Amino acid sequence: MGRSSSIPVPLTLDRPVYLRVLDGVATVWRALTVNRKVAAGSIIVAFFLLVALFGPVFIHQDPNLLSNDANKAPSAAHWLGTTSTGQDVFNQLVVGTRSSIFWGFVTGIAVTVLSVVVGLVGGYLGELIDEVLSLLTNVFLILPALPLAIVLASYFPRGPQTVALVIVVTSWSWGARVLRAQTLSMRSREFVTAARACGESNLRIIFWEILPNEISIVAANFVTTTLYVILASATLEFLGLGDANAVSWGTMFYWAQKANALVLGLWWWFVPPGLCIAVLGAGLALINFGIDEIANPRLRTEPGSKMPKNKKVVA
Repeated sequence: MGRSSSIPVPLTLDRPVYLRVLDGVATVWRALTVNRKVAAGSIIVAFFLLVALFGPVFIHQDPNLLSNDANKAPSAAHWLGTTSTGQDVFNQLVVGTRSSIFWGFVTGIAVTVLSVVVGLVGGYLGELIDEVLSLLTNVFLILPALPLAIVLASYFPRGPQTVALVIVVTSWSWGARVLRAQTLSMRSREFVTAARACGESNLRIIFWEILPNEISIVAANFVTTTLYVILASATLEFLGLGDANAVSWGTMFYWAQKANALVLGLWWWFVPPGLCIAVLGAGLALINFGIDEIANPRLRTEPGSKMPKNKKVVA
């Protein structure tokens, strides 16, 4: 009688989809509140998201407006000084945050979705489909991503859409390869075999049975990709391959370089966007490290995340 309660409960196969979604949300919330790296990184990223959403609302002046106050150091009138043409650097930084954050996250989501589709579909279906997708993935893996992005961006109309499209095309292969390898090891698991025996379609098995078990890899891939996208986008815009009339962190670097801000000692022109990229990158990196610790118990260093050696579990 007492042993009947120890019968193992089946895995999440019989649980409704909405319960599994709620379990995932609860897991994410525990990660945000327990792991200090994820918590610190989330605070940093949330700050930049708030600035991107609400910051431009409080800027009532055109960030590209020219004035006679050229090359002014930071002061009460201009918190971050002015450019060589009298533009307010603080206004450009706040308005440029929206463009950089928006296109960075949108491009990161697009790259992640493409990686998930190619990796999971190829890894689960196998045979000819997997061979074709693997060949395509291998081709993009051996191509140098940034030089290819520079070449492609130079042949298309300049703008954030072009930069985003170029980065999507050149950045999906690594994540697809990782997800394919994980899917190959998971397609023969018991819960997948049971779902196939129940007559579930391939798409449902891929995206409702396998994908939830790889969500930590997908999340880490999204965070890493978003960090790379923001850096690559700023690089392409710095090289003049973006829309020079738009305001973003990359275009601030571009115009500062064109005006020889470094030589003239106008540090307030290029240091603020550089710090924003560095701090946001640190926040995304902290989230990534925290996800790795959550997914891999061997990497956990948080207090209380490991069970004491002398503690025994009472049956």
